[in-house]
Amino acid sequence: MNRHLALRSGNPALKTSTFKKHLVASTEGSMSISGTVNKTGFSLLLVIMAASITWNNPAQSGLIIFGFIVGIIAAIITIIKPKMGYMSVPIYALSQGLVLGAISRMFELQYPGIAVQAIFLTFGTLGALLLAYKSGLIKVTENFKLGVVAATGGVAIVYLINFIMGIFGSGIGLIHSSSNFGILFSLVVVGIAALNLVLDFDFIEEGAEMGAPKYMEWYGAFGLLVTLIWLYLELLRLLAKLQDRR
Repeated sequence: MNRHLALRSGNPALKTSTFKKHLVASTEGSMSISGTVNKTGFSLLLVIMAASITWNNPAQSGLIIFGFIVGIIAAIITIIKPKMGYMSVPIYALSQGLVLGAISRMFELQYPGIAVQAIFLTFGTLGALLLAYKSGLIKVTENFKLGVVAATGGVAIVYLINFIMGIFGSGIGLIHSSSNFGILFSLVVVGIAALNLVLDFDFIEEGAEMGAPKYMEWYGAFGLLVTLIWLYLELLRLLAKLQDRR
Protein backbone atom coordinates (compact mmCIF):
# COMPACT_ATOMS: atom_id res chain seq x y z
CA MET A 1 0.00 0.00 0.00
CA ASN A 2 1.31 3.46 -0.87
CA ARG A 3 2.49 5.13 2.34
CA HIS A 4 0.90 8.43 1.41
CA LEU A 5 -2.48 6.84 0.84
CA ALA A 6 -2.24 5.14 4.23
CA LEU A 7 -1.58 8.40 6.04
CA ARG A 8 -3.70 8.83 9.16
CA SER A 9 -3.83 10.90 12.32
CA GLY A 10 -5.99 10.57 15.40
CA ASN A 11 -6.21 14.34 15.50
CA PRO A 12 -9.47 15.35 13.77
CA ALA A 13 -7.74 18.47 12.48
CA LEU A 14 -5.19 16.38 10.57
CA LYS A 15 -6.57 14.06 7.93
CA THR A 16 -5.00 12.44 4.90
CA SER A 17 -7.25 14.28 2.47
CA THR A 18 -6.33 17.63 3.99
CA PHE A 19 -2.82 17.68 2.58
CA LYS A 20 -3.63 15.77 -0.60
CA LYS A 21 -6.26 18.20 -1.81
CA HIS A 22 -3.86 21.11 -1.35
CA LEU A 23 -1.04 19.57 -3.41
CA VAL A 24 -1.00 22.29 -6.04
CA ALA A 25 1.69 24.56 -7.38
CA SER A 26 2.39 27.46 -5.02
CA THR A 27 4.52 30.55 -5.63
CA GLU A 28 5.31 30.80 -1.92
CA GLY A 29 7.13 27.48 -1.78
CA SER A 30 6.49 24.15 -0.07
CA MET A 31 5.73 23.20 3.50
CA SER A 32 8.75 22.36 5.67
CA ILE A 33 9.14 20.77 9.09
CA SER A 34 11.22 23.69 10.38
CA GLY A 35 8.59 26.17 9.22
CA THR A 36 5.87 24.20 11.01
CA VAL A 37 7.97 24.06 14.18
CA ASN A 38 8.52 27.83 14.08
CA LYS A 39 4.82 28.50 13.64
CA THR A 40 3.97 26.07 16.44
CA GLY A 41 6.41 27.84 18.76
CA PHE A 42 4.93 31.23 17.86
CA SER A 43 1.41 29.92 18.48
CA LEU A 44 2.41 28.54 21.89
CA LEU A 45 3.90 31.91 22.79
CA LEU A 46 0.56 33.54 21.96
CA VAL A 47 -1.22 30.97 24.14
CA ILE A 48 1.04 31.82 27.08
CA MET A 49 0.63 35.57 26.59
CA ALA A 50 -3.16 35.34 26.48
CA ALA A 51 -3.25 32.88 29.39
CA SER A 52 -1.43 35.38 31.59
CA ILE A 53 -4.36 37.78 31.21
CA THR A 54 -7.04 35.49 32.64
CA TRP A 55 -4.55 33.93 35.06
CA ASN A 56 -4.06 37.35 36.68
CA ASN A 57 -7.73 38.29 36.29
CA PRO A 58 -9.70 35.09 37.02
CA ALA A 59 -12.93 37.02 37.53
CA GLN A 60 -13.03 38.08 33.87
CA SER A 61 -15.75 35.59 32.90
CA GLY A 62 -16.57 37.64 29.81
CA LEU A 63 -13.09 37.08 28.42
CA ILE A 64 -13.38 33.34 29.05
CA ILE A 65 -16.68 33.06 27.19
CA PHE A 66 -15.30 35.28 24.41
CA GLY A 67 -12.21 33.10 24.12
CA PHE A 68 -14.26 29.90 23.98
CA ILE A 69 -16.56 31.15 21.22
CA VAL A 70 -13.82 32.79 19.16
CA GLY A 71 -11.70 29.65 19.50
CA ILE A 72 -14.42 27.47 18.01
CA ILE A 73 -14.93 29.90 15.12
CA ALA A 74 -11.19 30.16 14.45
CA ALA A 75 -10.82 26.36 14.50
CA ILE A 76 -13.66 25.91 12.00
CA ILE A 77 -12.17 28.55 9.69
CA THR A 78 -8.75 26.87 9.89
CA ILE A 79 -10.18 23.46 9.01
CA ILE A 80 -12.38 24.73 6.17
CA LYS A 81 -9.99 27.37 4.80
CA PRO A 82 -6.37 26.36 5.54
CA LYS A 83 -5.14 29.30 3.44
CA MET A 84 -6.49 31.57 6.18
CA GLY A 85 -4.30 29.83 8.76
CA TYR A 86 -1.87 32.73 9.01
CA MET A 87 -4.71 34.68 10.64
CA SER A 88 -7.02 32.03 12.11
CA VAL A 89 -4.35 29.99 13.92
CA PRO A 90 -2.90 32.95 15.89
CA ILE A 91 -6.47 33.97 16.77
CA TYR A 92 -7.18 30.40 17.88
CA ALA A 93 -4.02 30.41 20.00
CA LEU A 94 -4.92 33.70 21.69
CA SER A 95 -8.52 32.66 22.35
CA GLN A 96 -7.51 29.29 23.76
CA GLY A 97 -4.95 31.03 25.94
CA LEU A 98 -7.71 33.06 27.55
CA VAL A 99 -9.63 29.89 28.36
CA LEU A 100 -6.59 27.92 29.54
CA GLY A 101 -5.43 30.76 31.79
CA ALA A 102 -8.74 30.75 33.64
CA ILE A 103 -8.92 26.96 33.89
CA SER A 104 -5.33 26.76 35.11
CA ARG A 105 -5.99 29.41 37.74
CA MET A 106 -9.00 27.52 39.07
CA PHE A 107 -6.93 24.35 39.45
CA GLU A 108 -4.05 26.33 40.95
CA LEU A 109 -6.23 27.85 43.66
CA GLN A 110 -7.31 24.39 44.76
CA TYR A 111 -4.02 22.60 44.15
CA PRO A 112 -1.07 25.04 44.49
CA GLY A 113 1.72 24.33 42.03
CA ILE A 114 -0.35 22.08 39.78
CA ALA A 115 -0.24 24.36 36.72
CA VAL A 116 3.57 24.45 36.60
CA GLN A 117 3.69 20.68 37.02
CA ALA A 118 1.24 20.18 34.14
CA ILE A 119 3.19 22.57 31.89
CA PHE A 120 6.50 20.81 32.52
CA LEU A 121 4.91 17.39 32.02
CA THR A 122 3.29 18.53 28.76
CA PHE A 123 6.50 19.84 27.23
CA GLY A 124 8.50 16.98 28.73
CA THR A 125 6.16 14.52 27.04
CA LEU A 126 6.41 16.45 23.77
CA GLY A 127 10.20 16.37 23.86
CA ALA A 128 10.43 12.71 24.89
CA LEU A 129 8.03 11.53 22.20
CA LEU A 130 9.68 13.65 19.52
CA LEU A 131 13.04 12.11 20.44
CA ALA A 132 11.55 8.61 20.44
CA TYR A 133 9.92 9.24 17.06
CA LYS A 134 13.02 10.69 15.40
CA SER A 135 15.25 7.93 16.81
CA GLY A 136 12.92 5.23 15.53
CA LEU A 137 12.07 3.86 18.98
CA ILE A 138 8.40 4.37 18.10
CA LYS A 139 7.41 2.91 14.75
CA VAL A 140 4.33 4.53 13.24
CA THR A 141 2.87 1.48 11.52
CA GLU A 142 -0.61 1.17 10.10
CA ASN A 143 -1.78 -0.87 13.09
CA PHE A 144 -0.33 1.75 15.44
CA LYS A 145 -2.18 4.51 13.61
CA LEU A 146 -5.47 2.62 13.54
CA GLY A 147 -5.19 1.76 17.23
CA VAL A 148 -4.60 5.37 18.29
CA VAL A 149 -7.37 6.64 16.03
CA ALA A 150 -9.81 4.08 17.48
CA ALA A 151 -8.79 4.88 21.06
CA THR A 152 -9.15 8.62 20.43
CA GLY A 153 -12.62 8.04 19.02
CA GLY A 154 -13.55 5.98 22.06
CA VAL A 155 -12.48 8.77 24.43
CA ALA A 156 -14.45 11.29 22.37
CA ILE A 157 -17.58 9.14 22.62
CA VAL A 158 -17.21 8.79 26.40
CA TYR A 159 -16.80 12.55 26.81
CA LEU A 160 -19.76 13.21 24.52
CA ILE A 161 -21.99 10.86 26.53
CA ASN A 162 -20.80 12.50 29.75
CA PHE A 163 -21.56 15.96 28.30
CA ILE A 164 -25.08 14.96 27.25
CA MET A 165 -25.73 13.39 30.66
CA GLY A 166 -24.43 16.57 32.28
CA ILE A 167 -27.11 18.60 30.51
CA PHE A 168 -29.69 16.56 32.41
CA GLY A 169 -27.88 16.95 35.73
CA SER A 170 -26.08 13.64 35.65
CA GLY A 171 -22.75 12.35 34.35
CA ILE A 172 -20.28 9.48 34.43
CA GLY A 173 -19.05 10.04 37.96
CA LEU A 174 -16.33 7.40 37.89
CA ILE A 175 -14.24 9.17 35.26
CA HIS A 176 -14.15 12.34 37.38
CA SER A 177 -13.46 10.68 40.71
CA SER A 178 -10.09 10.17 42.41
CA SER A 179 -10.81 6.45 42.77
CA ASN A 180 -8.52 3.86 41.26
CA PHE A 181 -10.76 3.70 38.22
CA GLY A 182 -10.82 7.49 37.84
CA ILE A 183 -7.03 7.73 38.01
CA LEU A 184 -6.63 4.78 35.62
CA PHE A 185 -9.03 6.42 33.19
CA SER A 186 -7.04 9.67 33.26
CA LEU A 187 -3.77 7.79 32.78
CA VAL A 188 -5.20 6.05 29.73
CA VAL A 189 -6.51 9.31 28.25
CA VAL A 190 -3.17 11.06 28.88
CA GLY A 191 -1.44 8.17 27.12
CA ILE A 192 -3.80 8.41 24.14
CA ALA A 193 -3.33 12.17 23.89
CA ALA A 194 0.45 11.70 24.02
CA LEU A 195 0.38 9.08 21.27
CA ASN A 196 -1.57 11.49 19.10
CA LEU A 197 1.50 13.71 19.19
CA VAL A 198 3.44 10.90 17.50
CA LEU A 199 0.83 10.68 14.77
CA ASP A 200 0.97 14.45 14.36
CA PHE A 201 4.77 14.32 13.94
CA ASP A 202 4.43 11.62 11.32
CA PHE A 203 1.63 13.40 9.52
CA ILE A 204 3.50 16.71 9.34
CA GLU A 205 6.67 14.98 8.17
CA GLU A 206 4.79 13.27 5.36
CA GLY A 207 3.04 16.50 4.47
CA ALA A 208 6.44 18.12 3.98
CA GLU A 209 7.62 15.13 1.92
CA MET A 210 4.54 15.36 -0.27
CA GLY A 211 5.31 19.00 -1.06
CA ALA A 212 2.23 20.58 0.50
CA PRO A 213 1.97 24.38 0.03
CA LYS A 214 3.75 26.69 2.47
CA TYR A 215 0.51 27.85 4.08
CA MET A 216 -0.10 24.31 5.31
CA GLU A 217 2.61 24.90 7.92
CA TRP A 218 0.02 26.90 9.84
CA TYR A 219 -2.38 23.99 9.54
CA GLY A 220 0.23 21.59 10.88
CA ALA A 221 0.93 23.96 13.76
CA PHE A 222 -2.80 24.11 14.46
CA GLY A 223 -3.03 20.32 14.68
CA LEU A 224 -0.12 20.12 17.11
CA LEU A 225 -1.60 22.95 19.18
CA VAL A 226 -4.93 21.12 19.48
CA THR A 227 -3.20 17.98 20.75
CA LEU A 228 -0.92 19.85 23.17
CA ILE A 229 -3.86 21.71 24.71
CA TRP A 230 -5.76 18.46 25.11
CA LEU A 231 -2.73 16.79 26.72
CA TYR A 232 -2.23 19.71 29.12
CA LEU A 233 -5.86 19.67 30.26
CA GLU A 234 -5.80 15.90 30.80
CA LEU A 235 -2.60 16.21 32.83
CA LEU A 236 -4.26 18.86 35.00
CA ARG A 237 -7.13 16.47 35.66
CA LEU A 238 -4.80 13.58 36.43
CA LEU A 239 -2.62 15.61 38.80
CA ALA A 240 -5.71 16.92 40.62
CA LYS A 241 -6.98 13.37 41.15
CA LEU A 242 -3.61 12.25 42.46
CA GLN A 243 -3.50 15.13 44.92
CA ASP A 244 -7.02 14.27 46.11
CA ARG A 245 -5.70 10.84 47.06
CA ARG A 246 -3.13 12.27 49.48
